[in-house]
Amino acid sequence: MSLKPGHYLLLVLLLYALVVTLGFALRGRQLHALREEVGLLRQKAALVSEGYRLPLPGACLPSRPENLPGAPRPYRKGVSAGFVFVNGDACVPVVRGMGVVAAQAGEVVRVEEAYQELSPEAWQALLERVREGASPEDMDLLRGLEVHVRHPDGRTSVYAHLQAPYPGLRVGDRVSRGDPIGYLGNTGLRGGAPRLLFEVWEGEPDRSAFLFQGLDQEELLRRAKAFFSVK
Repeated sequence: MSLKPGHYLLLVLLLYALVVTLGFALRGRQLHALREEVGLLRQKAALVSEGYRLPLPGACLPSRPENLPGAPRPYRKGVSAGFVFVNGDACVPVVRGMGVVAAQAGEVVRVEEAYQELSPEAWQALLERVREGASPEDMDLLRGLEVHVRHPDGRTSVYAHLQAPYPGLRVGDRVSRGDPIGYLGNTGLRGGAPRLLFEVWEGEPDRSAFLFQGLDQEELLRRAKAFFSVK
């Protein structure tokens, strides 16, 4: 049977309608996926209703270059991944036993309840081992007693050189911003002044970028003041 001109027109219209329908279906799926992504971001925003805070009540950001993220650590051919709060560079007295609080709400993913200092022989072996660079496992030893908290935005905060964790704190516990998580000390240092090493990692510690990585001191402090809402 031969097709009449009207049949050709009808066929073209049907094909056009099919293309338009497929286009709307594809956009609909894309829109649905986008709405799901926005929903997840809103859920994260609801969980992190306030910004991050500093882990020492009343403290300011350290200002000395050696106490900032990115400061060289030649003994292990690396750099510091966090802020070091020490007496004279924190705007508050930094003393052994003072309280350390969670910088943001989250889940406790590491608590060293039965921490023991390395023996002198093990400490020397560790220093020899890290001369060409430290592994994540080595870094855990160098940090002394630690508490790690994973936050809803995917970041992980690390509180190191603690004297002890907060009594009853366990892996899996949920903490709120400002909840006590431990006490300041000097573990992992083989002596030395009390201090708090505070790191914020974009993901897993020592296996992702640390907060403000690669920034110069001026830009780092500018961003850190905004991030932690301090002057």
